[in-house]
Amino acid sequence: MDDAEIKSWKRAAREMLIAARLEIPAAVQADAAVTIAAGLDKAFAQLGITDLSGLTVSAYWPFRGEPDLRDWLASVCTRGGKAALPVIEGKAMPLSFRFWQPDAEMEEGRWNIPIPAASESATPDIVIAPLVGFDREGYRLGYGGGFYDRTLAALPQGTRFIGVGYAESELPTTHPQDHDIKTDLIVTEREIIAA
Repeated sequence: MDDAEIKSWKRAAREMLIAARLEIPAAVQADAAVTIAAGLDKAFAQLGITDLSGLTVSAYWPFRGEPDLRDWLASVCTRGGKAALPVIEGKAMPLSFRFWQPDAEMEEGRWNIPIPAASESATPDIVIAPLVGFDREGYRLGYGGGFYDRTLAALPQGTRFIGVGYAESELPTTHPQDHDIKTDLIVTEREIIAA
């Protein structure tokens, strides 16, 4: 496929997968989030990370049916790590990150997604990104803005990148392009997939 065909395919796949994700009952989503959170701890161990002290972990505020990992992210703080949330600075720009704690004051960010209001900027050691779709090669299909790809390209070498989502979002391929950045691991409610 050429670039235009890939773009069209990704748009259609994205719409289909988001619609399917929004149909997942809330109780099923909640159970999946608990399992994914436990999977993240196992994924960290697979990456050789057994102590969070001194590490900054970025996750996300759930949006449009994404797994809700806020309790798990709060546990990063109680285990000696620092938590951060992404901030969309503008179209075609890398994300920035702000430190977050469960009692942090929040304000509305882009698309009305809450972001820490008065927090210093952070540089994550580990970035956990939601995915709309994924493939077995470790590539994720996001919302199409390229925010995480730009961000990972700009972060220090050695930053770990983990995608999280529902097992039903697996695709035979995401048709990765040159700018797409592969995850280190993908965690679903069923398994951990090494890229």
